[in-house]
Amino acid sequence: MASRQSLAADVDTAERQAETNGSVTAVKVLVPGEHAMVSLLGTRDELLKVIEDAFHASIHVRGNEIAISSSEADETDRVARLFEELVVLLDRGQSLDRATVRQTVRMIRADDDERPSEVLSEALITHRGRTIRPKSIGQKRYLDHVRENTVTFGIGPAGTGKTYLAMGAAVQALRAKQVNRLILTRPAIEAGERLGFLPGTLHEKIDPYLKPLWDALHDMMEAAELTDHVDRGTIEVAPLAYMRGRTLNDAFIVLDEAQNTTPEQMKMFLTRIGFNSKAVVTGDVSQVDLPSGTRSGLKVVHDILAGIDGVGFSRLESGDVVRHQIVQRIVEAYEDWDARQEDS
Repeated sequence: MASRQSLAADVDTAERQAETNGSVTAVKVLVPGEHAMVSLLGTRDELLKVIEDAFHASIHVRGNEIAISSSEADETDRVARLFEELVVLLDRGQSLDRATVRQTVRMIRADDDERPSEVLSEALITHRGRTIRPKSIGQKRYLDHVRENTVTFGIGPAGTGKTYLAMGAAVQALRAKQVNRLILTRPAIEAGERLGFLPGTLHEKIDPYLKPLWDALHDMMEAAELTDHVDRGTIEVAPLAYMRGRTLNDAFIVLDEAQNTTPEQMKMFLTRIGFNSKAVVTGDVSQVDLPSGTRSGLKVVHDILAGIDGVGFSRLESGDVVRHQIVQRIVEAYEDWDARQEDS
């Protein structure tokens, strides 16, 4: 296997040679270490096929040399940059899979200033060999907002990692002793209506609303560690109504499903924030479950708080969806349909 030194974390590690012949631009990318090609191209070239399907370019591999040619000079440059970025990811110890390659392709095609290798190699926490990290430029900027602000609003469709990344940042802050406790909350909008007819205690009725938060915590720490934190009050998962009248100092607070808060509930929550605390508010304004005629606190909060120092707004889009590809297509289809309804 190639040494770490042979794959330095710079784009020029994969040496590039370019030439133009008539209307065709050709580029050769020399990958350091022939043995790394399986990691780069995938078993049976499965990752190479993903790249070939994404670009209008001819790609030929011989040994550790990748020859790229296209009648579009920009296209050959993008493919070359893609391979260079993938080499850097390998150097940083990250294995490549189809999802990672597709996300890298998406970022290269966006021609953004952010380098995919910088975005995709950032790690929040690692649990059982699985690392929680941003998987798109939008997610990276979202985490930057969380670090830089006291209150961050993460707004976007399902599958964009709003809640999961916020909770990862919360667990990271707790382990780094930046805060003394985590408080995770959601509005239980039906607690006074249909849930009232269900059997069981109030806790048993509300628990289904909080289960997604518990599931995420179980993904990030061992059961014994989580139980210990809960028993000591270091981690609290509770309905939003339980926040009323409290002042939350030295805490990392996550309010999930905030589209189902009223403006009054949103104000109540935001005014709970105490000293040395940080809050992340997440929600999807396209999935409001409030009764007809009731305003969503998440929909109006930007108009109220925009421009206030220490408050950041991060909007995630369909391109930030990191679930199954069908989820991204569904989100985009609904966005197109909503746009058509507004135009009609």
